[in-house]
Amino acid sequence: MNAEETTRTFLGFFEERGHQVIEGSSLVPPGDGPVLFTAAGMHPLTPYLDGGPPHPQGRRLTGLQRCLRTTDLDEVGDERHLTVFQMLGSWSLGDYDGPQSLRWGFELITKILGNERVRLHATVFGGDDQVGPDLASQRTWDELGVPVEFLTDDNWWSNGPTGPCGPDSELFVWTGDGPPQGSPGTDERWMELWNHVTMRFRRPGDGRLEPLSQPNVDTGMGLERLLMVTQGVPSVFQTDVFQPWMSVLPGLWGPGQKELRLIADHLRASIVIIGDGVRPSNTGRGYVLRRLLRRVLTVLWRTDNSKSLGDLPVTLIEHTLARFGQHTDPELIREILKDEERRFAVLMTRGRKVLGRFGPGWQPTPEELSYLHQTHGLPPDLVTDLLTEEGETSESVVGQ
Repeated sequence: MNAEETTRTFLGFFEERGHQVIEGSSLVPPGDGPVLFTAAGMHPLTPYLDGGPPHPQGRRLTGLQRCLRTTDLDEVGDERHLTVFQMLGSWSLGDYDGPQSLRWGFELITKILGNERVRLHATVFGGDDQVGPDLASQRTWDELGVPVEFLTDDNWWSNGPTGPCGPDSELFVWTGDGPPQGSPGTDERWMELWNHVTMRFRRPGDGRLEPLSQPNVDTGMGLERLLMVTQGVPSVFQTDVFQPWMSVLPGLWGPGQKELRLIADHLRASIVIIGDGVRPSNTGRGYVLRRLLRRVLTVLWRTDNSKSLGDLPVTLIEHTLARFGQHTDPELIREILKDEERRFAVLMTRGRKVLGRFGPGWQPTPEELSYLHQTHGLPPDLVTDLLTEEGETSESVVGQ
């Protein structure tokens, strides 16, 4: 099944079990809170999960939400990490319990989507000095014939230092060659696929745990990872959602495999961020966007500084906007990309001149980085990029 068919299957499965489909929302959370971007499907539902008013669509919900995470930015380029992705989710707002969610999840993954039981492994919360082990989830997985591993830190979910939280049971799928080996805690070929959080507590500012008046279940599964599994490909970049990117970019810019993945991920993410109204700037959300585009340009210009974002086919922009349900003018996005490229080219030229004064092999102190930023407008990450570029150039010259 392609992405559209898989999404319909997921949502339809939960609709048949009394869930109402909710509309996905913007990457930009409402209000002036500390969260820059929506990072999980539950973020728009926080008021309803934290003892607020009843949700207007009821107590059983399901949906597809676009999300952005910068915590895994350095991992982008491998087989499974993305900056912007779509998260399939299901929620019980004070209705059914965690074990019921696990049973439905197992049914969908195996009987509906056709994944073999032997390629699955679960992890559950192993307990700490405040909460005991999640024996209810462990017993459920045992009944379903799925092996279980007890972990602690990785299986406790929270939305930050305060707020709703609870034990998290995670379903993993084997992505290695040959029969499954080890466990998720011992072998990284087990890929995290679907999280089921039993949200039973709230943590106030003093670190204590207090029971929620309304226990909830919150689940989330990355669509791209699910497609990687159901389509039988070894990377999210080989699924149908990335097919247009991976077929066009090699002929356009000729990057290596890891560079190709980074460029595709960051440009796709930038399009979605712009589509939700964010523009490049030096602070907050705008700086996340600016940093993504500068990472792309740094990779592109490493071998040829004539490569330009202006060459990006508008069809890729249109495909991405359609995939994420956005309606921004593709030509406007192209102009924003080109304008940011022009700004970065000027900054790179000035940065090389300034750093050239310090000589080869120079490693800046924190004070020098602050000076370069305040006096010359060179952010620390750009200085790092330029010094890395200089080191790679020197190694190339020595090799010749």
